Amino acid sequence: MEENYIKHRYDPILPKQAEWPVVKLARERKEFVLRVAERAESRVLELTGKNPEILKEELETTLYREKLRIKQNPWAVDPDDEYSFWNEVKQALLQINSESKKSKTAKMDAYKGVLHKITSRYSNEIASNFKASHYKFTRRMVTFGFSRLLNAARVKGFRSIFSNQYSLQDKIQITGQTDQIRDLATKGTIVMVPTHFSNLDSILIGWIISVLGMPPFIYGAGLNLFNISIFAYFMNALGAYKVDRRKKNLLYLETLKTYSKEAIQFGCHSLFFPGGTRSRSGMIESKLKLGLLSTALEAQRTNYQNGHSNVSGKIFIVPVTINYHFVLEAPSLISDYLSITGQERYYKENDEFSTSYKISKFLVKFFTKGSDISVSIGKAMDVLGNYVDQDGNSLDKRGRIIHTQDYFISDGKVTVDHQREEEYTHMLGKRIVEEFHKINRVFSSHLVAFVAFEMIKAQNKKLDLFDLIRLPEEDIVLPYSEFKKSCQLVLGNIMELKEKGKIGVAPHMFRSMDEIISHGLDNVGMYHAKRPLLTNKEGDIVTQDMSLLYFYHNRLHGYALEKLF
Repeated sequence: MEENYIKHRYDPILPKQAEWPVVKLARERKEFVLRVAERAESRVLELTGKNPEILKEELETTLYREKLRIKQNPWAVDPDDEYSFWNEVKQALLQINSESKKSKTAKMDAYKGVLHKITSRYSNEIASNFKASHYKFTRRMVTFGFSRLLNAARVKGFRSIFSNQYSLQDKIQITGQTDQIRDLATKGTIVMVPTHFSNLDSILIGWIISVLGMPPFIYGAGLNLFNISIFAYFMNALGAYKVDRRKKNLLYLETLKTYSKEAIQFGCHSLFFPGGTRSRSGMIESKLKLGLLSTALEAQRTNYQNGHSNVSGKIFIVPVTINYHFVLEAPSLISDYLSITGQERYYKENDEFSTSYKISKFLVKFFTKGSDISVSIGKAMDVLGNYVDQDGNSLDKRGRIIHTQDYFISDGKVTVDHQREEEYTHMLGKRIVEEFHKINRVFSSHLVAFVAFEMIKAQNKKLDLFDLIRLPEEDIVLPYSEFKKSCQLVLGNIMELKEKGKIGVAPHMFRSMDEIISHGLDNVGMYHAKRPLLTNKEGDIVTQDMSLLYFYHNRLHGYALEKLF
């Protein structure tokens, strides 16, 4: 029986704007930015032990890295006063260091002044620019624009662009715990943690949140998206706060974490990609970046400290997987992955898209093909990784209610224990990865790519990954009959995993094997100039790009299906 998914049309009844925490946050932006700067400053002082020499070292390290970034890796979205600001920081540090007669206390105060200047700048850079009117307009525009493209693709004739025969729900399948997440959003604070494969993920998830009838979320979006005008508009309208992954210094990272923690504590539903960036390999993320994830735990502990022990003060973690037949950026992503993994053994070629024109071209191509998207929403968990019920109560493995607050108590009261919370964050990260694999949804394209690559690998057992990637494509031919047999074997194992609740499958995977293979070949990498899989004149399976085939194969990594070959 095919897995059920949402087919009806949503007519979301959104709360009044005054009830949205993100609207209140936008109204109080100035005060909120100041609070984030001050609390980030306090955190840095705590980490440096309030030692002026250690703080000086961190300030100088920040200055050095920022000057290097401006010189070696500038972006169009960077502020115009970058050079002058960091020049002022340099002069301020030189002035402090030159005043040898200053007391230790006076030097510390001077360094704290520079620290405050930097955290204030970072806080303002990171902060979202959400506007409710822009949000509503963008939501309508995305829905209208995508629907028009969809109808132009599916309905023939001049009037097709104005047709309402198909909606986005016909194109994008929303599966999983949709009722639970809607209910919990009215009771506590949601932190949504999706997989990340494409730059389209942020807009897609924003549309999903809207279509489910939920209030707007704040986003942690990569600053690189703001380089592209169309993405910059959407991200600003959706309330994205900016994450600049070029900045690795302590001051920036603590300011970013503080912003996330304060926003969650403020009651804003939040979304960030725990993998940190798009999956370069095409695999579901197995090692998460725990920095932003830890902010959910800190916010939960602070809520308990402030006496919010009921469900309204509770933070719910909701894993989400996004499933595509193909990823626009796949060539550059896998190139990056192979470059990093193989270092000098693999030559990097950049195929990254970077303009509004290319994205528009991609969207047209995507909607004029028969490809689908699936978004799977997992069971909500508390910040310790325990499932929660419809009322927001945490449950142990036997389904008994447990009290999360107890895990933050020492000597009879809720206390700050960074080591303990670090351990809890690692536990939560592992649970999210487990849920990603459970709610992952197998597409025909994933199956055919996985089987083809594993068959090629089995035929060349003495070759490592990089030798396999270099195999001449003209020498790779998989007889269709053998390929079909292997696909049937792997699919059988996938269905067994599905019965155990360890993976999901798309409805089209219940067709005949010939239909599944045909569907997979039509969809896998359909946009790319070189196709990862196709058939030759004899009807056998061939590839035009082994590295792309490896990328799409990797979606089924982590299920021990390799043992079948």
